[in-house]
Amino acid sequence: MTPVEEFENAIALYFGAPYAVAVDSCTHAIELSLRLLLEDNKEYKFTCPSHTYLSVPMTFEKLQLPWQFTNEEWKDYYYIGDTNVIDAAVLWKSNSYIPSTLMCLSFQLRKHLAVGRAGMILCDNENDRDILKQMRHDGRPNNGFWHEMKIERMGYHYYITYETAVTGLDQFRKLAQEPARKWTWQDYPDLSTYDIFNKGEMTYYV
Repeated sequence: MTPVEEFENAIALYFGAPYAVAVDSCTHAIELSLRLLLEDNKEYKFTCPSHTYLSVPMTFEKLQLPWQFTNEEWKDYYYIGDTNVIDAAVLWKSNSYIPSTLMCLSFQLRKHLAVGRAGMILCDNENDRDILKQMRHDGRPNNGFWHEMKIERMGYHYYITYETAVTGLDQFRKLAQEPARKWTWQDYPDLSTYDIFNKGEMTYYV
């Protein structure tokens, strides 16, 4: 078992999720989760709380999705519109996984598990897990030599390094049961006031 797989198993067990997919940031966890949803060609309403981190609405722009800010006063986590994707970047609570969701975690330096550049996607669908694992690692179906593989899926260079996973495991063993800071929407500025998001077409959807 690789350090990445050990890290995934430890986090999945802590949060009470059947599966976990480690990536290099929560932002990329959200992006891959949205890309997975978009493969179904279903209609979704993409929304974003005005009080959150910059990269969330920027991800919508990157994926060229229609979206709107909301007035949501969230705590610990929030859903990305009417999808099953959850931004749980600031959540740290045992057995808190919500079934049938793609729950995205952050282990950035200000978070409870402060690994650095790392994130995780929790899920309970084995097929979703397998697809997400391919997507995060340049479409590679396993950890072998890529030039010997048949690459059949478009992927992205979002794989977590073994060194980061080892650090994550070490931090987890020290901090798993330690009380974590509670985050809410009030910890973030109002992004709807930022010029970069003020295009005249983004309005509040309440």
